[in-house]
This record gives sequence, structure tokens and C-alpha cells, in this order.
Amino acid sequence: MKKSKKKTRRQPIEAAGGIVMRGRVRPLFAVVQLSRQKTWVLPKGKLNRDETALAAARREAIEETGHDMEVHEFLGSLVYQTAGRKKTVRFWRMQASSRPVAKLMRDVRAVRWLHLAPAIAKLTHEREKLFLEKVGRQIMRRTASRKRPTAKSGIARRKPVKAVRKRVPAGLVAPPERHQNAPGLTLREDVSAPHTAPLPVPFRSQTAGQKPPALIRKLWTLLRR
Repeated sequence: MKKSKKKTRRQPIEAAGGIVMRGRVRPLFAVVQLSRQKTWVLPKGKLNRDETALAAARREAIEETGHDMEVHEFLGSLVYQTAGRKKTVRFWRMQASSRPVAKLMRDVRAVRWLHLAPAIAKLTHEREKLFLEKVGRQIMRRTASRKRPTAKSGIARRKPVKAVRKRVPAGLVAPPERHQNAPGLTLREDVSAPHTAPLPVPFRSQTAGQKPPALIRKLWTLLRR
């Protein structure tokens, strides 16, 4: 019997927990204080018999924080020695509900929701500080990348620039625009301007006086010879 007890004591300890968060814009991380040791740790606990690590991680997170959990991706494991035995703790990222759904278990004295830097400083064990710092920065980078607008969204948000049309004084005719030459469109006269006959354009020649067009054409042909 003594030999069997020694064998069971040497068996590795399997545990699981979660990096529990609240909020999505500026997330808060959960750290819990144990009643006996009064140390601040991450939510975690040992696996029950015939219990998977994922199920144990969610159960321990609910019992130690009092909030319901939405489990996301696996973050990594902590492996260390405790009381001469090897202990492995697997962690998942979890999103806690906005309000608590249960009371804290007896082993937990208090729970605090802090931003990443204060949560790291609050932890007692150095190994958990390093682990939360590593995975916490990865989580914050993913959160920041989701906030950044894409190039398509930036273009879609720009307000369309309105075309500014120059005002033409009354009595003058504005030059036709490109769209006015399109088929199916007609130009309209400016009804606000008074209807007047067009002014005659004087013809000026190089010689004195005004000559008929036929004479000018004859002179031009002679000069070209």
C-alpha cells in the first residue's frame, strides 16, 4: 500500500484554466485571490476524474469568477514543479458574461477585473506574470487590428465632392458642358436675360474701307501665285 501511495504522489498533476476577459474595446482581465494562501492567481484548477481539460477550464473559470464563459482558442500551457510533482496547466482565452451568474467558490476570496498591465502586476507568481504578459499582448494586438478601418471602408466613408458651377451674368451665353452634348439632352435659353438681336460683327481688312468678299478672294489668289 505504501508503494502505491508513493506512485500516486509522483504522478503529474493535470490542471486547466482561462485567460478570462470582459469587454471588447478595452478588455479587462480577471485575477482571483485564494482564501488560504491569499495569493493572486489566474483562474484555474485540477481536472476531475474523466473530465477533459477544456471542460475543466470552463468549469474552474465559472466557479472562481462567478461569470458565465464563452471559450475561444487555446493559448498555451504552464509546466512547473509543485511539492515535488510536475504540474501542467492548460489555458484558453475566455469571454465572460457582463453580469455574474453564480457565487464565488469557497476557495476564492475575491476577484478583480483589471487592464493588462495592472493585472500582470497584481499576480503573485512570476511564472503567471510572464505567461499573461506574453499572451495578453497577443490578444491586445488582435483587438487593435480589428479596430483599424480597411482601405475599402475608408474610401466608402468619404463624402462625395459636389461640382461647383460658375454663375454666368445675365445676357451672356455659357459654353456648353460635356454632358450637354450627350444624345437626348437639349440646351435651353436663359429666359431671365432680355431677348435682344445679336450685334453685327465688323469686318476689318488690311486695306482702307470695306470690300466685298469676291474681290478679297481674287486678291488672295493673286498673292498666293
